[in-house]
Amino acid sequence: MTKAEIVARISDKLGIDRSDVQQTVETFMEEVIKSLESGNNVYLRGFGSFVVKKRAEKTGRNISQNTTIIIPAHNIPAFKPAQQFVDAVKDNVKVN
Repeated sequence: MTKAEIVARISDKLGIDRSDVQQTVETFMEEVIKSLESGNNVYLRGFGSFVVKKRAEKTGRNISQNTTIIIPAHNIPAFKPAQQFVDAVKDNVKVN
């Protein structure tokens, strides 16, 4: 599902103009990014958490040049779904 499809579904369900929904969704995403950039996690009860994870320094290999490189420690954004979210997906998704 794309952002455009999400906007269309919300617009249809709530009867709100698509441009307003689009702006709301984009503003939400911007605020999540700003919060994570400043080191603050975002918790959405019943949905999940957007968190900043720290990756430790590690040694990697450049196979084409057969060299070893050091990958420095860095932070990455991550999403951790709430247990309620996990259970809903686990119980309702049918794999072919």
